[in-house]
Amino acid sequence: MNDFNLLRNAFGKLVFTDPAEGESHVGVVPVRAFPIAAPDRGLAIVSADGRELAWIEQLSDLPDSVRILLEQELASREFLPQILKIRHVSAFATPSTWQVDTDRGDTSFVLKGEEDIRRVGQDALIITDSHGVQYLVRDLHTLDKTSRKLLDRFL
Repeated sequence: MNDFNLLRNAFGKLVFTDPAEGESHVGVVPVRAFPIAAPDRGLAIVSADGRELAWIEQLSDLPDSVRILLEQELASREFLPQILKIRHVSAFATPSTWQVDTDRGDTSFVLKGEEDIRRVGQDALIITDSHGVQYLVRDLHTLDKTSRKLLDRFL
């Protein structure tokens, strides 16, 4: 169902209106079904009380104005820096300090334990630091040789 209106009100909240029912819902939230594996496919618009109001198969099927609003809202809610390179790991025992390059800039974080590295699918990983910030390795095979070697010590 892609026959709906979506706009942002004066308070910055998303407002969903279903033309068939004529009912408006303030404070709706877009939720990805598969944020890592298929970020542009399978998106629900959920009301403030948790009810699904609309299901979107493909984000690109939406009109540009609605798609842009949804992408902006998702970007403001989702913070998942992607690790592009692992520059240094302080020790191969945990806790250890990692220095990495991400798509959001260079950073360092503390890995508390090997259990904070989770596989997501066949080639992706989520690494959670000591503060609960999650980092994504989208595809292990795209990392350089040094990064893969450092990461292999923890897998």
